Amino acid sequence: MTLKATVSAITDAPSLSDRLWSVQDVSAYLGVPVETLYRWRKNRTGPPAARVGRHLRYDPVDVRAWVRARVA
Repeated sequence: MTLKATVSAITDAPSLSDRLWSVQDVSAYLGVPVETLYRWRKNRTGPPAARVGRHLRYDPVDVRAWVRARVA
């Protein structure tokens, strides 16, 4: 791989703020156990999530909006 290709791969990679969050990321952000997130999803009371393949992913913007709606 050339230096130009390496730099391009690094700069094109999504930053932490651009990527979707995993269940573990949301768990750490909210300070709740992973099991709680799964229970909230089953009961349709938690932040919105989507399946990507067999993985559950959260949009950070949606999670933050869900928190703001709960606090207000």
